[in-house]
Amino acid sequence: MDAPAANHQRRALLSVSDKRDVVAFARALASLQFELISTGGTAKALADAGLRVRSIDQLTGFPEMLDGRVKTLHPKVHGGLLGRRDVASHVSAMTAHAIEPIDLLCVNLYPFAATISKSEATFEECIEQIDIGGPAMIRSAAKNHPFVTVVTDPSQYDRVIEALRRGDGTVDMAFRRQLAAEAFAHTARYDGTIAGWMQGTGELFPETLDLRFSRVNSLRYGENPHQRAALYRDSTSCDPGVVDAHMIEGKPLSYNNILDAGAALELATDLRAVGGNGCAACVIKHTNPCGAAIGRDLAEAFDRAYEGDPLAAYGGIVAIAGCVSAALAQRMATSDRFLEVVVADSFEDEAILVLAQRWKNVRLMATGSRANKSALTASRLLRSVPGGLLVQEADQSPVDGGTFTHVAGPPPTDAMRYDAAFLTVVSKHLKSNAVCIGGGGSLWGAGVGQMDRVAACRHAVEKAKARLDSSGKIAAVAASDAFFPFDDGPRVLIDAGVQCVVHPGGSKRDSDTEALCQDRKITLLVSGVRHFRH
Repeated sequence: MDAPAANHQRRALLSVSDKRDVVAFARALASLQFELISTGGTAKALADAGLRVRSIDQLTGFPEMLDGRVKTLHPKVHGGLLGRRDVASHVSAMTAHAIEPIDLLCVNLYPFAATISKSEATFEECIEQIDIGGPAMIRSAAKNHPFVTVVTDPSQYDRVIEALRRGDGTVDMAFRRQLAAEAFAHTARYDGTIAGWMQGTGELFPETLDLRFSRVNSLRYGENPHQRAALYRDSTSCDPGVVDAHMIEGKPLSYNNILDAGAALELATDLRAVGGNGCAACVIKHTNPCGAAIGRDLAEAFDRAYEGDPLAAYGGIVAIAGCVSAALAQRMATSDRFLEVVVADSFEDEAILVLAQRWKNVRLMATGSRANKSALTASRLLRSVPGGLLVQEADQSPVDGGTFTHVAGPPPTDAMRYDAAFLTVVSKHLKSNAVCIGGGGSLWGAGVGQMDRVAACRHAVEKAKARLDSSGKIAAVAASDAFFPFDDGPRVLIDAGVQCVVHPGGSKRDSDTEALCQDRKITLLVSGVRHFRH
């Protein structure tokens, strides 16, 4: 049904945290003969703009109190929103209690999601950004949408004003119903964000897992052109991630670009923690690192990372743990290289020009500083399976080569322990079964995603062969993401020239690997922590 023509003074209640365009919206409402009612900061903004506005306490006869926690939770507000104009008993009760009808509600909620996304926000600050009166008013107005127009986003303002002008001060029923549906979706997202945050501050695996993600944009397609896809944001996350990274150059990212950029950012962040000086870089292909290194500076780290596997690095995704300078950009943009995406804390202006001139479509993503973050802070990882969802705690176990147990062969040098830690971090970011070889703070080659660990060893040796043959004084170190079930895999590594092996240990036949390393005078370290990544 359509709302009856107003036979009373039309009223609009406005109370917004996001004040974009609200003055222009209110001015348009006033021109349509709406009385403006408002709260707190919104009322001040309207009054400062020269608009005549009635404060909420003038409407209710009751002052705002409890630091603003109580101001709109009043019968004269909710009665004005919920009262049906076509039910005689409602009209009679409203008249008896001097409740004035409210015809339009414009509310957007406290910036809870923005607050929890700030790493410095305290628990108390987050709690105070949980809106109570706003959602209550929105739900009241949306429930009574045959008589009330509910507006929850500045993007709706122009459409609402146009509809009001067409309808001589009223909005047609179809549009009011659409706005009501958007309003309920708005409060549902808001409550879901709060619930997700509350769960994140309490039990890791609650009985019911409520998830709310907001769509950032639709993608051209998914992993393959016949698959549709979209990118969503976790509003509870405060990590400097790829979803909120600033795209400063290049065309939109594809589904696969986003996956690879996320993998690159994770590895670069973990390597930054191992490297001491934080100068780390990596190259990702199909979510696996084909190059990774720590250097005395970022230029050296990038050069050594790219040299890990130049063939695979062609068309890869690069992550830099710091700012890309003009000098570094010149090093990156040589004629024999092709990069799809570069993820970094930031980019110097000249660096942007250098990279954009070298590759027309290169995507440059600035995530902001991660200097105070030793690792990404997501506590849960989600993965869909047919009929449900797998949820696990994120693998945030710290890697410290100084704690690795020496179990066979010559005692490890400091350099061996450093490389053992570095390569253990790399193995953590490779798809299992995974084995990687390197030295001097750089990855030489990796075997990933194999059905058996011997094949992983062979692939790693094949990729690292040139570096193994020319390593000179640098001791070759191999790391495995899980234990070696037999000594056949370590034998492949040792025969190729590896001088130090690190694995988690835990096999019933660990003694076979220990005996082999002792006999061949190979240093064997046990980390004690498995890092499977399926």
